[in-house]
Amino acid sequence: QVQLVESGGGLVQAGGSLSLSCAASGRTLTTYNMAWFRQAPGKEREFVAAVRWSGGRTYYAASVKGRFTISGDNANNTIYLQMKDLKPEDTARYVCAADSTPGPIAVVTSTSQYNYWGLGTQVTVSS
Repeated sequence: QVQLVESGGGLVQAGGSLSLSCAASGRTLTTYNMAWFRQAPGKEREFVAAVRWSGGRTYYAASVKGRFTISGDNANNTIYLQMKDLKPEDTARYVCAADSTPGPIAVVTSTSQYNYWGLGTQVTVSS
């Protein structure tokens, strides 16, 4: 059994910063991509950022580019999300995802690419 556990959420004022962490635990897992998604109440889950371990390329949603930074440790299936200049519209539950399916093509911005999900951590940005 594999679990993804997120931590680091909280309440912050607009303009502030937060850092999130996600670590995989359980049986040995080989991942090819890991990502952060977020979901606000009444809205669909949306892509935030992803890292493709092969080559280390990172991807960002336009709404967070320049403010958020994803990083991680492939060997430990751990990723981080550093968030700065937070805005009230960043308020959401941030969920970690991992993709253990090998293949030459991966749509890292799509929820369907990922087969493991965490429960999420709440980020609330006050105005």
